[in-house]
Amino acid sequence: MFRNFVFSLITLQFLSAFFHSLSFFSSPKASNDTEKQLVDLMVNYKQNVGLGMQRSMYDLFTGVSICFTLLFLFSALLNLYLLRNEVGRTHFKAILRLQMIVFAIAFIFQIKFTFLPPIVCAGLVTTAAILAWYYSDKAEPTTK
Repeated sequence: MFRNFVFSLITLQFLSAFFHSLSFFSSPKASNDTEKQLVDLMVNYKQNVGLGMQRSMYDLFTGVSICFTLLFLFSALLNLYLLRNEVGRTHFKAILRLQMIVFAIAFIFQIKFTFLPPIVCAGLVTTAAILAWYYSDKAEPTTK
């Protein structure tokens, strides 16, 4: 049962990373004059963000988006590694607890600041991390 929940968590993390990375392959498109002006400002207006760096809001948005994708990808790869190498239950549970906390915090901020798809992804990953952590106590002992 534990392995099934961890596999579900890994699958959701990979899917979330994939869905989140889709934004890198498209550019924002405006459907009216107001949106055209907004998109133009978001993409082309660069402000000084310190130390001589000039970034647009679109640059900042892309940077945050890349970090969120990498967070999902790293967590999925870490869980896959731990599952394949049959790490002791205590260590696996500690990693799952950290992931549960990090993704719960991310989920709260997603609810506050984003739109439905990232909220759903973060919510599903958080739920899967909680379930995997909960069932880690009920897992059969590993050989290590």
